[in-house]
Amino acid sequence: MFLKAAVNGGRSRTEHPTVPVTAEQIAADTAAVLAAGADVVHFHVRTPDGGQSIRPDALAEVLHAIRATAPDAVVGTTTGLWTCSGPEERYELVKSWDVLPDFASVAFCEEGATETAELVVERGMVLESAVWTMDDVPALLASPTLHHNVRILIEPVEEDPEEAVTAARAMAERILAAGVTCPILYHGEGATVWPLVRAAAEDGHQARIGFEDGTTLPDGTAATDNAALVRAVRELTGN
Repeated sequence: MFLKAAVNGGRSRTEHPTVPVTAEQIAADTAAVLAAGADVVHFHVRTPDGGQSIRPDALAEVLHAIRATAPDAVVGTTTGLWTCSGPEERYELVKSWDVLPDFASVAFCEEGATETAELVVERGMVLESAVWTMDDVPALLASPTLHHNVRILIEPVEEDPEEAVTAARAMAERILAAGVTCPILYHGEGATVWPLVRAAAEDGHQARIGFEDGTTLPDGTAATDNAALVRAVRELTGN
């Protein structure tokens, strides 16, 4: 199974003491999760006050640290609107990135997603697009970048595990029925993390794990670090 490690998101060190937040910590975690069995790594640039950023200088600092520590790593970051004041600023910030990640994620639940996805492709990055609910799917399917995606991320918002799995499968069915041929990736949050990992394995899709999504192992105990979560997926799925 293809596995992405999402090493931090907006999670704080008060939630888990080993969440990587500095450039050096993100770089070290990138190397660790790849050694544990992750295929690619997704990170969010963090600010000293615990926030998130897509400013070019902050992104460049993290990417330089990663490439000095794990030069062969394939890494990506977010373009989420919560990192800036809105779609206009997001577009200008992504346009001004001078050190580029290998891939960038665009959520089609957000205003300006189509334009941002086009910019990601235009700038030479690999695109992955995300949908959170069935309401996001039409915009994704109508996007001019649809067939440029390396993968489609399905991130159901349902908090109940069974409902989340059902929603993910319904979105995947609709996307595949539209002729999309790139891989599909499921991932959850909190209580839905492990049910969606299992569903991804059952359905032949990709999966994601890491502190951005949850901090516990399949048995409910706290993971020591992101690498432990990656190893747990490999043990659970047998690959």
